[in-house]
Amino acid sequence: MNLIQRSISNMRVRIIEPTKIITRKRVCAYARVSSASEAQGDSLENQTTYYKELIESNPEYVFTGIFADRALTGTKDDRPEFQKMLALARDHKLDRILTKSISRFARNITIILEVVRELKSLNVEVIFEKENISSLDGDCELMLTVLSSFAQEESKNVSDNIKWRYKRKFEQGQVAINTTRFLGYDKDEYGDLVINRSQAEIVEQIFNECVNGKGAFVIAKELTNAGIRSITGGDWNPSTILNILKNEKYKGDAKLQKTYRKDHLSKKKCTNHGEVDSYYIEENHSPIVTKEIWEEAQRQIDSRFKGNDQKEQHQHRYPLTGMLFCSKCQATLRRRTWNSKHACKKIMWQCSTYINEGKKSCTGTVIEDDVISRMNIRKKTVIEEVMKNGTKHYRYTSKGQ
Repeated sequence: MNLIQRSISNMRVRIIEPTKIITRKRVCAYARVSSASEAQGDSLENQTTYYKELIESNPEYVFTGIFADRALTGTKDDRPEFQKMLALARDHKLDRILTKSISRFARNITIILEVVRELKSLNVEVIFEKENISSLDGDCELMLTVLSSFAQEESKNVSDNIKWRYKRKFEQGQVAINTTRFLGYDKDEYGDLVINRSQAEIVEQIFNECVNGKGAFVIAKELTNAGIRSITGGDWNPSTILNILKNEKYKGDAKLQKTYRKDHLSKKKCTNHGEVDSYYIEENHSPIVTKEIWEEAQRQIDSRFKGNDQKEQHQHRYPLTGMLFCSKCQATLRRRTWNSKHACKKIMWQCSTYINEGKKSCTGTVIEDDVISRMNIRKKTVIEEVMKNGTKHYRYTSKGQ
């Protein structure tokens, strides 16, 4: 055996195992309760405590927070804490989300699938504890579709039950009014409307000014200038004045079901034009103004609107009069001449709300007559200003679409 062979025979080989790198997952939890009741509030606190302890006690987890929405519907995705959690995921600062169940995460099938798909594309896993589902499982989407459809149907049943209870209350003459932003009234211990004397004086002043010939714009301006604050603590708006003058509750009556929710998913509040039953209760509570003063205020309002309609008809001497609308407040655009006494004068179409009430009511829409005239507009059109690369452009939409 030569020297080289002896060296090889004495050689020892040691296996070096690869070092295991443990990557801790960044984990958060999402919780939601559907009402602000004390019991539900305790439930939210319990969920928060449970998940915080669960995540912090796991050595493979890094705690990244608890996102909890209180008294917010799960059929929409505009929940603030929910959106904060999604923003964290989109910034690639999350690996896993823990939640109690599908119904706590969301009740809308479309929202659930869209959010889970987006999170999956971001490599973020969602664990639904009650259903024992991981969003990264192969058959997750099918299971979510089936199970979330049950959650959505349950939400619809809850919504229908609430509507039924309110309908029965209305039929029995029980008034459901939130007095937090209702000028002139408070509620007593029985839930009945009682007059707030200091606020009622402002209401009486508004009605008296109206029957004496002043319009909503003038009344709002005078109240603001006098340092009298609105119910929200700010300046007065003509629309607020009109809402007060048209509210039948100030003469002691109550109309119930003025608005309704379009469906249980969008929760969109719509004005009731006969789509659902409404109820009118006479002499429901103590009035702030007499029926005679209230009726006279309605006549004053109607006469002004009729006068404005006649004025509008008189002003229909331009082809586009009454055809253009502001995208911000839906008011008509009025034809005006800028710099009329100078060589640089321009013919413009400008938001009538901005002209009458200023930028506090609407920041306004304005467009040159030369620009809009080239559009060959034949039907009512909403004009929207759009800024692109620092340059103003316009978007045109048929009114009503």
